[in-house]
Amino acid sequence: MNRLFGKGKPKEPGPSISDCITGVDTRAEGVEKKINALETDLRKYRDQMAKMREGPAKNAIKQKALRVLKQKKMYESQLENLRGQSFNMEQANFAHQTLKDTHATVIAMKDGMKAMKKEFKKINIDDIDDVQDEMADLLDEANEVQEALGRTYNTPEVDEDELAAELDALGDEIALDDDASYLDDVLKAPAAPDTKPIAEPEKNKDGIPVDEFGLPQINH
Repeated sequence: MNRLFGKGKPKEPGPSISDCITGVDTRAEGVEKKINALETDLRKYRDQMAKMREGPAKNAIKQKALRVLKQKKMYESQLENLRGQSFNMEQANFAHQTLKDTHATVIAMKDGMKAMKKEFKKINIDDIDDVQDEMADLLDEANEVQEALGRTYNTPEVDEDELAAELDALGDEIALDDDASYLDDVLKAPAAPDTKPIAEPEKNKDGIPVDEFGLPQINH
């Protein structure tokens, strides 16, 4: 069949919405340049009429200004229409991009959930419980080992009452050691003399003072 009628050409894809927006914006820029040129002509005609007297010449300039003004209004209407088209296409493009992003987000979330389910299949909750129970048993055994290592041997049995009485007696001894009342007698004792005491002279059997050689002292 293709040999008889020939193979049709593949249909070329149409322009994207971004290309359409670019084309409309380009046309709008061209129309805006024409409007600016017409405004320049209108200012020129207005200045000419301001300097002219009433008459046929001024009326001719006025007719030219009216034609330019009419063209300017027409281009302004086209510019507004083009800007509206560009705005509408931009809104449609934004909505389209938002849908694409949402679709990609949903696909990513589905892939993530599939991966999570695959990983959860590798985990058995019963195995986790068994591990926790085994860990608790091992910790209990470790505590028993520590208690066994800290056990003391050949320790004489002591009556708890005797220990309490000895502890009370120890407290009384500590209280006595802390008692400083004996210092009160020391503080009450008379102060030591500051001057050296004068020794009494030695006397003989007759009561006469003598020197260190036993001879009577001579008063000067």
